[in-house]
Amino acid sequence: MTGPCDLRLTGATLADGRRVAIDVAAGRVAALRSAHEPGPPAGAEMDLGGALVLPGLTDGHLHLDKTMLGVDWRPHRALPSIRARIDDEKDYRRRVRMPIAERGAAALLEAALRGGTTSLRTHVDIDDVTRLDHLAQVLDLRARWADRIAIQVVAFPQSGILACPPVAGYLDEALRMGADAVGGLDPDGIDGDRDGQLDVVFGLAERHGRAVDIHLHDGGSAGLDTIDAIVARTRAAGLGGRVTVSHAFALAEADESRLCRTAEALREAGVAILSSVPGGPRCPPIPRLRALGVPVFLGSDNVRDCWNPASVLGMIERAALAAYRFDLRHDADLAGLLDLVTAVPARVAGLGPGVIAPGVRADLAVFDARHVPEVVVERRAPALVLSGGAVVVDRRAARP
Repeated sequence: MTGPCDLRLTGATLADGRRVAIDVAAGRVAALRSAHEPGPPAGAEMDLGGALVLPGLTDGHLHLDKTMLGVDWRPHRALPSIRARIDDEKDYRRRVRMPIAERGAAALLEAALRGGTTSLRTHVDIDDVTRLDHLAQVLDLRARWADRIAIQVVAFPQSGILACPPVAGYLDEALRMGADAVGGLDPDGIDGDRDGQLDVVFGLAERHGRAVDIHLHDGGSAGLDTIDAIVARTRAAGLGGRVTVSHAFALAEADESRLCRTAEALREAGVAILSSVPGGPRCPPIPRLRALGVPVFLGSDNVRDCWNPASVLGMIERAALAAYRFDLRHDADLAGLLDLVTAVPARVAGLGPGVIAPGVRADLAVFDARHVPEVVVERRAPALVLSGGAVVVDRRAARP
């Protein structure tokens, strides 16, 4: 770059330890300069004093339309089964008619931004109760928040597709309205017809040129066979790099031989795995999957809603959960978790810049730390968050 930049961040420490100045122009990273390298004039300059600067973080799986962060506490009451939670939530929606922004979607976006999340993928329920109403509200939120958080929208058939006949038509219309991806849910467990549900999901994806993201809670051989079927359809449709299996609990139950075969198929087909690092015994073996070459990224999933009363939100918190669950203690392993909330979702889902490099959008999270392991194990909140080169969170102003 030869012309002036809008903003220069000096004294920045990158994840690889380099000390640089970051030039920002027109909302993008214009240049990375060594600490003493002169640059063109800057409209504004900010000295970070050696603070760690990471790419804006990505939450790969959220449910903006479900959260109740904006209303009084509701005790969790749904039974453990997927069907019981679906029915409980639908009952709640029939009784509580409130815009999702007031119910907590806007509060959830604010909290995500404060945690350094500058891009996310949200699943929006499409069923016989909400129809396309929640989708329209989320699309409006996406437009109003576009200067702060990049939002991908998945049209999600929470009540099934074949089990809820109007849904296939609603999904088609949802993609016409602007949803970025088509979702699915437990083809065996919910619809009782694996191939029938996948016919609809992949048919819509091909017809509209959209991505696929399927919630898969089904375990055992049924879940593993569904993963195999998703892989086969991804190859047949030429959708490599555009398909995600969320949760994929069955992978936690696979023996080593089956896990290796499935991982090889996922890797070769370009199918990614999304995990919220859940409690209990059904969390996919994330480090092993990564070692086998499977792209894995992280998401929050449910945040204080009918499915889960918990509110673990920030992606640094999510990485810390992974570190704790898989007993990751060495710096290299802890630092590697950064990829799961930056580089991997950028590569497999088009979410976030993923890196800090000339030409990419200047979404940045600045931490009072010297390296990534420190941020993860101490679950640091960012001191500064920039979205498109503009400061959208600044905790420094609140310091004494």
